[in-house]
Amino acid sequence: MAKASVPVKSVVYALSPFQQKIMAGLWKDLPNKIHHKISENWISATLLLTPLVGVYTYVQTYQEKEKLSHRY
Repeated sequence: MAKASVPVKSVVYALSPFQQKIMAGLWKDLPNKIHHKISENWISATLLLTPLVGVYTYVQTYQEKEKLSHRY
């Protein structure tokens, strides 16, 4: 019994360097996405930012007092 010759079909995928969009969805409408995430999670954002702002303010005040302490 002879086998029938079946042509091999192959699919070749190629990407043009001019058509590639790397992470296009990430940058699309970014300000609105950030606003939406913060408005959904404003309590978590507050709990994250409050200690950071407090520590930064404390450090700035402490450094300023150190600068002025040698004057008196």
